[in-house]
Amino acid sequence: MITTIRIQREPFDAATEAKKLSAKRTDVGALVTFTGICRGNEGAEPIAALTLEHYPGMAEAEIERHVTEAIERWPLLGVTVIHRHGRIVPGEDIMMVATASSHREAAFAAAEFLMDYLKTRAPFWKQVEKADGKIWVEAKATDDVAAGRWAAPDKKHQAAE
Repeated sequence: MITTIRIQREPFDAATEAKKLSAKRTDVGALVTFTGICRGNEGAEPIAALTLEHYPGMAEAEIERHVTEAIERWPLLGVTVIHRHGRIVPGEDIMMVATASSHREAAFAAAEFLMDYLKTRAPFWKQVEKADGKIWVEAKATDDVAAGRWAAPDKKHQAAE
């Protein structure tokens, strides 16, 4: 099992990172990758940059907790999660999730699970820099709904109460 979790300021090469999960392996039949890229606009408004802050130590632990859960839920052969912090300009990679498995269903499901949880549970804060100033981005209810689909049935019931 290859597991990589990194939070870093510097850019990364998503293709190189993904290749590490399948290089010289014959048991990997599926490799799913997602790379989040900084857009140049927020709706119709152009943005100059995003600034991502995180809680060092806690962010890594939270990501590791969800990676462990993904490994317990699906037959994975490798997982990579890389998330940047600091000022990121449009066109630059923000983060990536890569999952490797013998079969595509597990790789896709685990990648979606990790993305949904990173979006809602990992302690990162995003500030958008526009021509008229900077604003902190609020959490979205739609992201919580997406993450909620992964809860165990008993946890869904408890959340509804």
